[in-house]
Order: sequence, then structure tokens, then C-alpha cells
Amino acid sequence: MPKEFEHRRVGQTSMSVPTFGYGAAHLGELYSLVTEAEAAATIDAAWDAGVRLFDTAPWYGLGLSEHRLGYGLRHRPRNEYQLVTKVGRILERPFDPATFKSEMWLGGLPFQHRYDYTYDGIMRSYEQSMMRLGLNTIDALVIHDLDAAYQGPDFGYRKKDLVYSGIKALEELKRRGEIKAIGMGINTADALETVAPLVDLDFVLVAMPYTLIDQGCLHTGMAECVKRKVSVIIGSPFASGILVTGSGGSANYNYSKAPEAVQAKVRGIEAVCRAHGVALPAAALQFVLAHPAVVSEIPGAVKPSEIVENVASHHAPIPAGFWSDLKAEGLIDKDAPTP
Repeated sequence: MPKEFEHRRVGQTSMSVPTFGYGAAHLGELYSLVTEAEAAATIDAAWDAGVRLFDTAPWYGLGLSEHRLGYGLRHRPRNEYQLVTKVGRILERPFDPATFKSEMWLGGLPFQHRYDYTYDGIMRSYEQSMMRLGLNTIDALVIHDLDAAYQGPDFGYRKKDLVYSGIKALEELKRRGEIKAIGMGINTADALETVAPLVDLDFVLVAMPYTLIDQGCLHTGMAECVKRKVSVIIGSPFASGILVTGSGGSANYNYSKAPEAVQAKVRGIEAVCRAHGVALPAAALQFVLAHPAVVSEIPGAVKPSEIVENVASHHAPIPAGFWSDLKAEGLIDKDAPTP
């Protein structure tokens, strides 16, 4: 039997989630193509390892991740797992299907997307997701990519769409019992401070601002989450790659090539890891869970072996001296909570 994961309550809801889940973004073929057999085997491996929290989104592979995750889950007992997907994008037929190619995804499905944070847009996104998943219930919905980097000059009016229209759809779904929790995806420390407080949330899904590399939002956005009783799910505990691959020329950080300053910091962390016999991925996964706002983490994987390795890292023993040495060398914030 797989070792069970601790469960933590999401905000002030009735929803309780395991501290470890599976983020299915890479089944949408971000960095590499993934066969249907590989996708199914990865989901099976997650299930066999005891994973019962699964996260996806319409954006991931333009529907492909949802298709694959639904295929891997819909024959499982629905009361035994929790499913999270996202809203804010509508998928549509491309203007020219013959020449369409995604600018973001290496593979994925042949659909274009448009943003829509209105009441009707949220409801349509939710309904489309159920169709792609082949499932008629979703446990939590996450407002996706409502930040300046994605929205550009439309950022202002899309925030208004959410505040005056779209949030009403999410609140209605929660009130009717169709979903248990409302979340927002956060990609930057600034968004955690300025966008997340625009509406009442149960949790935020933080993709980059709080990792073993960067705790810049510790006393700002993360502290506000504790104060407001908003839970945090860490969406990129490996900082999009470098904290599992280690430093090196091909390492990714924040979804692009890691800059030298980040590489240097990771090399310092790796040296402390070697001194204590700690694996870097284990340190990355266990560090974020020590924060009082954090209820779960959802690292990605594209093959069964990655699932097995991540679960082992989540459970691996780490001596207390490791964390004190990281603080002594200035490699993590001196005030950062540690296991």
C-alpha cells in the first residue's frame, strides 16, 4: 500500500486536500510530445502511488491535458479523488484550421483560445471543461492567468469583468454545491499582492513566487494569505525545472533558460544538499509545505518514473541541520518557515 499523504483544509471551506497532488500541465505537451500511452501510464502511476488530487486547465495543450486526465480518471471511483481545473479561457475553432499552430504548446489540440472572465464566459468555460474531461463534477475552479503579462492592454477591463460579473458565476456554482472552492492562479509576487485580493477566494494556486529559490513574497503576499485565511497550493515547486534537474546549462527557471544569478544560487543550495546527503528535489518539495498558508503542492510529470521519484522526494527524511545551514548561508530567507 502506498504511504498516505497528510490532508489540510482549504481556506474556510469543507474541502480538505492531500499535501501532494499531480499537476497535469505537461500532458498538454509544453516541452515535449507525449504519447497517449505515456499519458495514461503516468496517470496510472500517480493513482498507484496514492495521489488523489489532480490539477489541469483548458490552456494546457489547448484542451489536451483535460482530455487525457479525464480519460485516466473517469473509470475511477469519483468520491476517491479531487479534481481542479481553471476558467478564464474559451476554446474555439481556429479562423484557419488548415494552417493553425499553437505558439505556446509544442503539440496539443488544434484550437485557438480567447479570454473571457465574465459570468457567461466562466460558465461556458466550466461546461466546456466537463465535456472535455468526460466528468460531470469538478471540485474546485481556478481563475487563470488574470495578470498583466498575459492580458497586456486588456488587463484593466478584464479585471472589471471578473469583479463585476465573473465572480458571481463562481459564487453561484459554490453556493449550489457544484464546486467546493474558488481559487486564482498566480504567477508573480505582484499579482499575489494586487490581483488576488480583488475577489473573495478560498485559495490561490501560486506557480512561481514562493519556492526554495525565491521567498520574496514571504512578508507580503504570503503573509496576507495567512491573515485572510486564504490557502495556497504551490503549482511549481521545482521553479519550472531547475530544482529537479539541478543547475546546468539547460536548466529551466520560470519557463525559460535559467539566468546565471539563479544558477549560482542553486549551486549554493546543491552544496548544502551534498553536505547533508539531501536530494535537491526533496528539499524543494518539503520546503514549501512548511509555510502555514500552504495546503498542497502539485508538481508535474510526463512519465511514470517521475511520479515515483516525486512521491519519494515528498516523503524523504531531511535533517533539521540542513535548513539551518541554508539560512546561515543566506540561501533562504531567515524568516522562512522550514520543516
